[in-house]
Amino acid sequence: MHTPAAIDLTLALRAAKEAAAAAAVVITKYYRQGTSVSIKSDATPVTRADVEAEAEIKRVLKSYFPEHGYHGEESAIERPDADYLWLIDPIDGTKSFIRNYPLFSTQIALMHRGELILGVSSASEFGELSCAVRGGGAELNGKPIHVACTTELAQAIVSTGNIKTLSRGARWALLAVLLQRANRTRGYGDFYHYHLLAQGSLDLVIESDVNILDIAALAVIVREAGGVITDLDGGAISLNTTSVLAGTPVLHALALKMFTL
Repeated sequence: MHTPAAIDLTLALRAAKEAAAAAAVVITKYYRQGTSVSIKSDATPVTRADVEAEAEIKRVLKSYFPEHGYHGEESAIERPDADYLWLIDPIDGTKSFIRNYPLFSTQIALMHRGELILGVSSASEFGELSCAVRGGGAELNGKPIHVACTTELAQAIVSTGNIKTLSRGARWALLAVLLQRANRTRGYGDFYHYHLLAQGSLDLVIESDVNILDIAALAVIVREAGGVITDLDGGAISLNTTSVLAGTPVLHALALKMFTL
């Protein structure tokens, strides 16, 4: 079996940014003029913008890396056993997109043998582009970013996203205790609270209903900004991840201890 050479992460990042820009052209067109909406088998919406934007992302990435694997939100997985696997969500936040609410984004990540090594989070209508590569730090709109130095829950800003499953379990009461002890609570959701965490504007993010395509790129960005991101059990982010606990190192450890059942 052919083993590909080690990838040039600078080239890969350039390709991912180019792919995100190509997707933004499609997304902007449909965001301005509107588009029909279909409902997928999992009861989530999909639009022509989702499908066409993903096709543009793949077109660009494949021009650089034709032998890599591709796992997109709107199409079948291609070469899932490849050493390098691109994870693509063309519009994370389709419901927001449909309702002309600009908190949606394009998420592009690269995984190497199970390790996330690159992430690009492009919120074209919101005006934010965040990116990171393994060992290279994180950026937001071209400027380096880092998580805050917050160490006390009483000083922390906590943001929750999708927490429907959490509300049905034993951790719901534990979340209530955590929020009562926090300084402020917010519910930004989707890409935005991860950008805020990575730039030091909030301190903890909690979600219980996600998939890897939603958070793969954001996981790299948070990690490279000095934060810690796991699932709610403290497990590493993987293809099977469905929950998130992300924060400054001290607050992540504190929250994980509080959520331990």
